[in-house]
Amino acid sequence: MATGFYWDERCFWHAGGNYALTLPLGGLVQPLAAGGLPEGPEAKRRLKSLIEVTGLWATLDTRGAAPADREALERVHPAAYLDAFKAMSDAGGGELGLRTPFGPGGYEIAALSAGLATAALEAVLRGELTNAYALSRPPGHHCLPDWPNGFCLLANIAVAVEAALAHGLARRIAVIDWDVHHGNGTEAIFYDRDDVLTVSLHQERNYPLDTGAAADRGRGAGLGANLNVPLPPGTGHAGYLAAFDRLVAPQVRAFGPDAIVVASGYDACLFDPLGRMLATAETFGALTRRTRVLAEDLCAGRLVLVHEGGYSEAYSPFCGHAAVQALANSAIAAPDPLAETAARRQPGAAFDAFVDSRLDQVARDAGL
Repeated sequence: MATGFYWDERCFWHAGGNYALTLPLGGLVQPLAAGGLPEGPEAKRRLKSLIEVTGLWATLDTRGAAPADREALERVHPAAYLDAFKAMSDAGGGELGLRTPFGPGGYEIAALSAGLATAALEAVLRGELTNAYALSRPPGHHCLPDWPNGFCLLANIAVAVEAALAHGLARRIAVIDWDVHHGNGTEAIFYDRDDVLTVSLHQERNYPLDTGAAADRGRGAGLGANLNVPLPPGTGHAGYLAAFDRLVAPQVRAFGPDAIVVASGYDACLFDPLGRMLATAETFGALTRRTRVLAEDLCAGRLVLVHEGGYSEAYSPFCGHAAVQALANSAIAAPDPLAETAARRQPGAAFDAFVDSRLDQVARDAGL
């Protein structure tokens, strides 16, 4: 078996306008030359191109997928929301939530993005692939059942997880989110559930401002099945690995999942316009290797990475390549062209010690 790589050219065609960075146009906010939100197609298109050029592409089982169908979407999203989304999409596009513009066919592209994640997880659970990567766009981890936000129109990972559970392919699934922003949508969807563990590593009080606290541990049957690890701005490579080793991995081990899904955003990299962290391509390779080993120990290696954020068109592809290389356990690398700069910008021993103290506080707040 091989590592699967799910993608579709049409996902690069998703578009929305009337923004300059994250500011709505109007008044004194001028259009940008590049136009629109930072969630454009190029960072992801360039990741695919980089994987092809290095030769890693030839070692992967590259696949497409059908869009998630209405039954799959309705396990997460109410019919009224899907109807409104489809109608606006058919009418030429618009915006239903916060920072989620879309053009004609936006509904179909978002359903395709969810379909890529769904097909990847099902193929891994059926034993067709060792593990898999879904190059999903638009992203999904901020989308609530009836309210899209933060560039996310459908909850891709939640749709995939619900399909796997409904089809009897798994009983318990763990979701690890290392996007720089809190995975509030995924958290909200499973907050009352004990069959899905949701863990989010994120920059504290970045986005959304009012979610992601360490004390938020789930509710009812789901109490203890949610873990937030808010990290201070400036956390670098060592801090991310410490957070994973000290807090994330033990929770996943204790949960004992049948599969692990990662919301794999690269906006915690030090060159991203929407984050203030200092992660590097090496960081994302190391996190993926750790997660692959964890999956091998716990659930026969059943692991799927689903692409979320990452808005540095030049640097994010190197972060993604490092993750795919680690997922495939391959020697084919894309050497980080900014490795020296990244190393010189790491926070140093004093700040790493501060991050360690913050991790102690997170553990106390979470009751660990």
